[in-house]
Amino acid sequence: MGNVSSVTNLGRSGVADWLMQRVSAYVLALYTVVLLVFIIANPGLGYDAWAGLFGQTWMRIFTLMALFSIGAHAWVGLWTVTTDYMKSALPRFLVQAACGLTMFVYVVWGIQILWGF
Repeated sequence: MGNVSSVTNLGRSGVADWLMQRVSAYVLALYTVVLLVFIIANPGLGYDAWAGLFGQTWMRIFTLMALFSIGAHAWVGLWTVTTDYMKSALPRFLVQAACGLTMFVYVVWGIQILWGF
């Protein structure tokens, strides 16, 4: 069986992309469940409750994991879609570059909001 190579991971196998997509999906699903349980457990949710939740170190780290997971998940998905459906190299590169830059900005912005840098 041949080795599947992928541009998304700079020379690593396509299995690494597949694994990154699955792990990031589980992190995002768990993060969603935690937020839903918090919302349900706190009727009349206000600023103080949100600030209390996101003021805890474990939630900040978990949110950081979710930020990185959404960036990784989106990158693998967008790379796959653009590679499959955009056959011309220049437009594909431009779309991938724009998506990559946008995801990078969102992750950095999220870190700034989360940690107050």
